[in-house]
Amino acid sequence: MFPERTNVHFVRINRPDDITMLTWERGSGATAACGTGASAACVAGVLTGRNARRVTVHLPGGDLRIEWREDDGHVFMTGPAAEIFTGDWPER
Repeated sequence: MFPERTNVHFVRINRPDDITMLTWERGSGATAACGTGASAACVAGVLTGRNARRVTVHLPGGDLRIEWREDDGHVFMTGPAAEIFTGDWPER
């Protein structure tokens, strides 16, 4: 159905201020979190009348707090950051 593959988010609305999200990213599979997707889920939920402008998003990698401010339209994300991989990039 998607010959170039796709990124997709599965969102369950638990309450207007609380959602759960799972992410599948092309080339990677299931991921622990996606801040961009969590922000988009908040905005989409507000635009469709499903959730509030401030939500907690539960992700496998931890919770994020997302706020879509009405006064200026900015989206703010608050949550933990953790290093999950290190490596060396080969020089040419």
